[in-house]
Amino acid sequence: MPELPEVETSRRGIEPHLVGNVLHYAIVRNSKLRWPVSEKIKTLLDEPILSVQRRAKYLLIELNKGWIIIHLGMSGSLRILLEEQPEEKHDHVDLIFRDGKVLRYTDPRRFGAWLWCEDLETSSVLAHLGPEPLCDEFNAEYLYQKSRHKSVAIKPWLMDNKLVVGVGNIYANEALFSSAIMPDRKANSLTQDECTILVNAIKKVLARSIEQGGTTLKDFLQSDGKPGYFAQELFVYGRKDKPCLICGNTIESIKQGQRSTFFCRHCQHGESEN
Repeated sequence: MPELPEVETSRRGIEPHLVGNVLHYAIVRNSKLRWPVSEKIKTLLDEPILSVQRRAKYLLIELNKGWIIIHLGMSGSLRILLEEQPEEKHDHVDLIFRDGKVLRYTDPRRFGAWLWCEDLETSSVLAHLGPEPLCDEFNAEYLYQKSRHKSVAIKPWLMDNKLVVGVGNIYANEALFSSAIMPDRKANSLTQDECTILVNAIKKVLARSIEQGGTTLKDFLQSDGKPGYFAQELFVYGRKDKPCLICGNTIESIKQGQRSTFFCRHCQHGESEN
């Protein structure tokens, strides 16, 4: 599933092609995504694009009359193509622009979303979201206060979008490793100093991933549509039974909330439930 850095990379990739351009019309080949494609999108004609923004893992395309809200789901991707590029099997939505470019949405598993909203304040999918992880509001004091009455394990708690948006499975694993915190400790066991370290680690790993993704944007306009997502530099995620890159001990894995969690018992510490 695309995580926050991949979504931000996509936003940065499509933004220069869309902002200031005019949406000529839309083609919806398959409306049956996670939720049906909003009917309003099918009727948009000659609408200037004012901005391309991101909230959590949602891409927000601003028009005069409202907003197109896009979620990439499990397997969705966006490509900038020329209008004559023929569609393929899983190409579900095209936005055709006046200059002949196309924003094409491809989604083999069809778990993404294309929604319409006149006012973002009224959007049900954006309501109740926590702060962005790279903003000032997400800080050590915020995390510490939120953790005081939480007896759930730290890693799935960090992945709750009501707490903070966009800290997906990969980055929760990596940030906890960088912070030397066991992922199955209770959230309310975090100290203020640990919250400072953890917040800094989350910001650092996300910022680094976004920066690495940004180096590939010159290749965004290409035939396969892949923006060349950052080459991940991962210490624990996906490395079960491999030696820790820091201490050499074996990386372990457990299931938390049906998601795989990876950690080094030597480098990470605390009152583990195991």
